[in-house]
Amino acid sequence: LVLAVVVASAEAQAESKIAFERGGDIYVMNADGSNQTRLTNQPYNSRAQWSPDATKIAFDSTRNGNYEIYVMDADGSNETRLTNQPDGNYYPAWSPDGNKIAFRSFRDGNYEIYVMDADGSNQTNLTNNSSFDQSPAWSPDGSKIAFRSFTDGSWEIYVMDADGSNQTNLT
Repeated sequence: LVLAVVVASAEAQAESKIAFERGGDIYVMNADGSNQTRLTNQPYNSRAQWSPDATKIAFDSTRNGNYEIYVMDADGSNETRLTNQPDGNYYPAWSPDGNKIAFRSFRDGNYEIYVMDADGSNQTNLTNNSSFDQSPAWSPDGSKIAFRSFTDGSWEIYVMDADGSNQTNLT
């Protein structure tokens, strides 16, 4: 069970919602557990992430044979595939302003951190090294991205500027 919790802004929704994965589908429910609604009905969907304004949910799915990043409206409508690579794309993470999505991709033969515009355009490799990098997380102001890396021979926490520069091992 994977959870993504959002306390929606007044403009987006009047109440708190929780997105979660169960049995390979994405669901939403009220924060008190009521009104559980399945949003997807395709092969395995996971890692639901609310957009900052709570109007969209990004997630990864194997519905086309390999993991790709998708986005849909908060009610499950308007599903859109954002990535299209023969190798996996996982772990979408919205930037605080909702304009970008960071994610992990295997398209270069190892796991790298990529970023793209929220519509899937401008997919850019940020880490570009021979190590495994994964689990991107934005800083609250959107200027930095933290991630896990195996660069130094063990899993460490790194941080970099949002453009991929100034990668620094924190641990």
